[in-house]
Amino acid sequence: MSDDPRRRVPRTDTVLADARLEPALATLGRARVKEVVLAAQGRARAGDIAPEAVADEVVATLPASAASLRPVLNATGVLLHTNLGRAPLSAAARDALDAAAGTTDVELDLATGGRGRRGAGALAALAAAVPDAGGAHVTNNGAAALILAATALAAGRQIVIARGEMVEIGDGFRLPDLLESTGARLREVGTTNRVHRADYADAVGPDTGMILKVHPSNFVVTGFTSSVPVSELVGLGVPVVSDIGSGLLAPHPLLPAEPDATTELRAGADLVTASGDKLLGGPQAGLLLGDADLVHRLRRHPLARALRVDKLTLAALEATLRGPTPPVRAMLEVDVGALRARAEDLAAKVGGTAVDCAAQVGGGGAPGVELPSAGVALPSAAAEALRAGADPVVARVEQGRCVVDLRSVPADADDRLADAIARALR
Repeated sequence: MSDDPRRRVPRTDTVLADARLEPALATLGRARVKEVVLAAQGRARAGDIAPEAVADEVVATLPASAASLRPVLNATGVLLHTNLGRAPLSAAARDALDAAAGTTDVELDLATGGRGRRGAGALAALAAAVPDAGGAHVTNNGAAALILAATALAAGRQIVIARGEMVEIGDGFRLPDLLESTGARLREVGTTNRVHRADYADAVGPDTGMILKVHPSNFVVTGFTSSVPVSELVGLGVPVVSDIGSGLLAPHPLLPAEPDATTELRAGADLVTASGDKLLGGPQAGLLLGDADLVHRLRRHPLARALRVDKLTLAALEATLRGPTPPVRAMLEVDVGALRARAEDLAAKVGGTAVDCAAQVGGGGAPGVELPSAGVALPSAAAEALRAGADPVVARVEQGRCVVDLRSVPADADDRLADAIARALR
């Protein structure tokens, strides 16, 4: 009988009985661990590894968790990077997620034992954050908030919107397509660069369901331009909906041109829609703020059920609103001198050169606004090595170099970042 190495490949149950796999069996489950065992056995049968190395191969290749998503250090300088999940959650929001992961009182009044209002705590926190809003409702993302408003107010009717505000959002999705999917008809007014109040007034008629004001949050039009603020659209006889996009609830001194919910409501908007995972710094969610009767109408619309958020989103949103400063706000307001000092320290540890650079808000917010920043410049090839590391770092490549921008990296992650860079440059 030939000494075929494949005969020495250990049995599946033998490998699974290895004591080193006990923690993985508990955290990943038997089925997932078995997949890794079968893959290692296949490599042994193909001659890629020795049969005796199967168990070691399994230990080395087991995933860290049951989910495929991996933590990443965002060193791009884009505070709200859509491809990296936009706003990182605060420690308070993460704790709230953990508490909400089990059974909760999300729709139960513990005092009476009867049904309670879903997400009452999160809605109360949102109302407290924007006291000018008579009512508040939450959907599963910003587009859902807008589509709920358009369906309830203008399905089968007309939406008046400026031609220059017919934007395309991420991944090729276009606002006109989104709105028309509700059964509404769009009435474009003005030109690409200029629109006047008279254009809106001439377009409004008995068949108009709403006027929509959209913040073109991912581009800037400069030069010979004009737009109409919400305050001038009030009084035309139909609801005015303002889609501010980025989720800024009140004015911020560093972003004077960015619209916020409080200002828009005070200007007379009947309804404001926004995202929760951008400048608010919370989980992905759509915010609807405005007239109490109108918000109640939207909340009771049949589509609202399909767009509602789960207990995890409600918990993280409430903790973001009630808790300490979220990471995005801290990144936005960080002292540039502190960033330069961190860059010098990091360069001293890993090599490279400490440099001044420019960060940005991202996520469809504050277009054209550059935030002074600091980081470390490395050879351009380092960008790929950083992404491929055991603890991935995503930096940016510009002017033939890899720039590790520290404005988007929390200060308490500097040691982790230094270790990741050191491993990538070996």
